[in-house]
Amino acid sequence: MTTLTTPPAAVTTRITSRAMWAILGLVLLADALDVIDATITNIAAPTIAGELHGGESLIKWLGPAYMLAMGVLLVIGGRLGDKFGQRRLFLLGMGGFTLTSAVAGFAPGPTLLIIARVAQGAFGALLIPQGMAIMTRAFSRDMLGKAFGLFGPVLGLSSVGGPVLAGFIISADLFGLSWRPIFLLNVVLGGVGLMLAARILPRDDGNRSTVVDGWGSGLLAVTMFGLLYGLIEGSTNGWSAVPVVAVIVGVGFFAAFTYRQRTATHPLILPSLLKKRSFTSGLLVCLVAVAAGSGLLFVLSLFLQEGLQVSPKEASLGLLPLTLGIVVAAFTAMGGLVAKLGRTLIFVGLAVELIGCGWVLALVQHFGTSIGLWTLSPAFFVIGVGLSLSFATIPTVALGEATPEEAGSASGSFSSIQQLASAIGSAAITSTYFHAAPAGPDHALKATLIVILAVTTLTLPLVALMPRQAPAEPGQ
Repeated sequence: MTTLTTPPAAVTTRITSRAMWAILGLVLLADALDVIDATITNIAAPTIAGELHGGESLIKWLGPAYMLAMGVLLVIGGRLGDKFGQRRLFLLGMGGFTLTSAVAGFAPGPTLLIIARVAQGAFGALLIPQGMAIMTRAFSRDMLGKAFGLFGPVLGLSSVGGPVLAGFIISADLFGLSWRPIFLLNVVLGGVGLMLAARILPRDDGNRSTVVDGWGSGLLAVTMFGLLYGLIEGSTNGWSAVPVVAVIVGVGFFAAFTYRQRTATHPLILPSLLKKRSFTSGLLVCLVAVAAGSGLLFVLSLFLQEGLQVSPKEASLGLLPLTLGIVVAAFTAMGGLVAKLGRTLIFVGLAVELIGCGWVLALVQHFGTSIGLWTLSPAFFVIGVGLSLSFATIPTVALGEATPEEAGSASGSFSSIQQLASAIGSAAITSTYFHAAPAGPDHALKATLIVILAVTTLTLPLVALMPRQAPAEPGQ
């Protein structure tokens, strides 16, 4: 996300071992908050939409609003940290994230809630890139290795904890607030994080000569908003002139964004990367695979709550095998499988995901809405394993032919694409589900699974264009 440099020895020696662990804990807290907020509405969306009378449109926007802002601004957030100092941007991001979480928690209606979700994502995009840059600049090499080893497990547990936490909070109905504490909890954790950050983060002035491509980010923002708004509005209220124009505007601004990347002095994506077949194929695989996978997670939650009529708590527990599959596979991939298998592991991950989706399709075809959560558990676990193996491996392998000079731009591009793909997938796949819902929730899920199976299968030939092996070290 940011271009990282080796810290001067004088900076590193001023940071004690105890301070390094404190900073690591703070950075992990920030990343965990991001993962939880990106996933927590998967379970909470039906309850929120019901109480705020937001309907299908609110359900479709709750996740994409956050991920859209995060994806568009993630790279520029890293550049702003380079320019104005990581400590300053970390404090601004954490403070803004905490404040907008409070707004989301007390939102009286759908409009303010969606605005708050967009603002959450925007401040998150300022916050998240700074942690890695701070650690790389201030940590010793030994401590940096220990830090990297903790990110996978912590973020994996956060992805499990988000939906489960939402289910339990809503079922507990704390203080009669229903779903609102899922956002208000951020106020407590964010407030603690803000106080710690002000106390322990090392000061840095940044480099005012760093160039930030605001035009590129602006063009990308209009592109994504136009496409998502058109897709969601058209699929919800019919394809009138407004959603059609929104999609056309999105396509037009995407053309302008592409031109900007070719001509800008400091583009968000280096033109040399776009000339690499391995990078562009990896970017496309990432876009389709993450969009399909993210949409699938959301739709499965909808089916459990609306089709099987289970409570949010029961739905979160029903999806636990899937999230456990994600964590198990993440630990397995950390054991060196990515380096050994390279793009073969992506094939394996996508194939396992296809098997899991086909399994669920067969079960729903046979049992309909009378299917039990325990019956779905093995198939959900298989889906989780497939999603984890492919999601974690695609960016790593795609960077196999990137030079050290391109590594920062390439890594930031994939981080943004993952967020944007999650937004696109949540909107597109849920639109498919709701479009087929009048024929019954089981029919809606089957139609959605067929679409996911088709688009995922189409990515397999692109995987063959990616590098055979992952780089031994990032940027190498």
